[in-house]
Amino acid sequence: METVLGSARTLERSNVEQELVAAVARSPLRQHPFDHVYIEEVFAPGTYRELLDGMPDRNLFHELVHRDALRGDGTSTRLRMYLYPELLDRLPTWQKRVWMPVARALCSKELENAFRRKFRTSLEERFGKAEEQVRLYPVPILLRDQPGYRIGIHADVPTKAITVQFYLPRNSSQRHLGTIFHEGSEGKAAERVTQMEFMPSSGYAFPVTASKSWHSTAQTSEHDGERVSMMVTYYVAEEPLPWLKLRLRRAALRFGIHPKG
Repeated sequence: METVLGSARTLERSNVEQELVAAVARSPLRQHPFDHVYIEEVFAPGTYRELLDGMPDRNLFHELVHRDALRGDGTSTRLRMYLYPELLDRLPTWQKRVWMPVARALCSKELENAFRRKFRTSLEERFGKAEEQVRLYPVPILLRDQPGYRIGIHADVPTKAITVQFYLPRNSSQRHLGTIFHEGSEGKAAERVTQMEFMPSSGYAFPVTASKSWHSTAQTSEHDGERVSMMVTYYVAEEPLPWLKLRLRRAALRFGIHPKG
């Protein structure tokens, strides 16, 4: 298998970056039940095939410990691999040719600025200043959610400014596994929902607002199979201490020290 995949072409960071930025730019802003975008045709077909064929081995992922994702035996249904460029040396050369350009694009200022422009109003309302003055720090991860994964209704912690998820299924059979947006966290408001479709080369993004950005993921089954995606979380780094914590956390990963949450 590796002999075949070893012929994978080298992706160019500039091309991947342009594909991502263009996809965000052309996605209309939706305001119900809160500001968000649903992004279609995120990657060019050739790029998308390379991502799927170059998926890193499962043993390179570690468990994300979250109460909603835990099984009865204490193991987690969410497997995570950080996509910082400096962590990808452990991949085979042919996989690095795929994932290094993707990792750099996910961390790029150009992609961050595309989301900033899209969510300018929400960001300025939340932080009370011009969007370009808000300091953010991107954290990119690759996820392999195993059968049984779920997460209850939540709005994301205030240390986050923008949440982004790119879906990576091989076909449309997992369409029903997309993230669910809610009007509220309980009662009738929680029952009024808008669901993103878990389709190939698609995704969503939203600015985090503690009182609005309620979302969840319904529990998956054995029949659903593995749910694969990439996330970029833009954390708030307004003050030196939060920025330093993010940098130290990133540095610790090089030594195999993984955060629990």
